[in-house]
Amino acid sequence: MISPRPARQGGVARVFRYLYRVPLLLVHIVLFLPLILLLMAPPFGRIGGPADPLEHRVVRWWSGVLMWIFGFRLKRFGQPLPGPVLFVANHVGWVDICMIHSQKMVGFVAKREIAGWPLVGWLASRGHTIYHQRGNTESLGGVMEEMVKRLNEQRPVAVFPEGRTRGGHEVGPFHARIFQAAVEANVPVQPVALRYGVRGDAQTMVAFGPGESFFGNFLRLLGEPARAAQVHFLAPIGSQDLEGRRRIAETSRARIVAVMEGP
Repeated sequence: MISPRPARQGGVARVFRYLYRVPLLLVHIVLFLPLILLLMAPPFGRIGGPADPLEHRVVRWWSGVLMWIFGFRLKRFGQPLPGPVLFVANHVGWVDICMIHSQKMVGFVAKREIAGWPLVGWLASRGHTIYHQRGNTESLGGVMEEMVKRLNEQRPVAVFPEGRTRGGHEVGPFHARIFQAAVEANVPVQPVALRYGVRGDAQTMVAFGPGESFFGNFLRLLGEPARAAQVHFLAPIGSQDLEGRRRIAETSRARIVAVMEGP
């Protein structure tokens, strides 16, 4: 069971963290971001070959350093599969995208509102994000077509099957329809468990609070104490191993929940 939101750390310690993290963040954005964009562009981005091009390596580095500036001390368990894979993860907050990008360059399926978020939205667009207008059936159909197209092109795709964040209190049900893309493209599904804090006790801290805006969450997290953050790449599920997308969705969620509730 995920613990309630920890009490906010304030006072002198929080001010001190802002005093050194804000300059680090500005340097990371103003100095290194233009360099990253240059290295992502042709011909530099293709250096290293299709398996692990420079474009992917610099995205992993930039995202990992961003997480470090925010005080997250990352630890990875397992390995992300190479090639065309549908990665599915539990959804806590905007940090999830940076967490996964620190380990694997992958095109996300995300709500259209993210495109308008400062910095993160712009980076998401540069990272080949597929945007979905929630509640729009026509938009979802287009998203599914694009997912299948990318998977058939041997490009990985990542999605949060819960469809929304839930305050960090639980892992919600997984929408089965999104798994149809893996079935149609005949590619494996790899569940990914994202856990913040000791035994996940910081899930609610990372999540958006009631009525909290993106900027409010961004600023609050920048002042939080350093915490552990774990990304677990779990045993993959062949799209033909289980009968139907619903079984794949249920099995993926069960494997993630087992990590969230484990030691």
